[in-house]
Amino acid sequence: MNKFRAAVEANDMEAMLACLAEDVVFQSPVVFSPYRGRAVVGHLLRTVAGVFKDFHYTDELASAGQTALCFSAKVGDKQLEGIDLITLNEQGLVAKLVVFVRPMSGAMALAQAMQAALGKVG
Repeated sequence: MNKFRAAVEANDMEAMLACLAEDVVFQSPVVFSPYRGRAVVGHLLRTVAGVFKDFHYTDELASAGQTALCFSAKVGDKQLEGIDLITLNEQGLVAKLVVFVRPMSGAMALAQAMQAALGKVG
């Protein structure tokens, strides 16, 4: 099983952060520019863990270079589905994490909830 997946499913934030490369790139479905670096991406992942309810992975699809972790979650009263598309570096750490979310109403609810949560923190 994917180490990142295992850490997320165990709700072990420290283990999840340990899976990230120092120069990890995170692409969000709700902003244009990618986020870079373990500290920034870690902060975002900790925040989204508090925003998502009933989060669980439903499938794992893997090739030699990437793994797609399919998930289901709720944000407020909106149900959503998504994929965490993960690319590992030579050391086996997450070098790139691209998140896809559907439907549009779920993506919008996620964007609003993240904005509110990050506003409280920052």
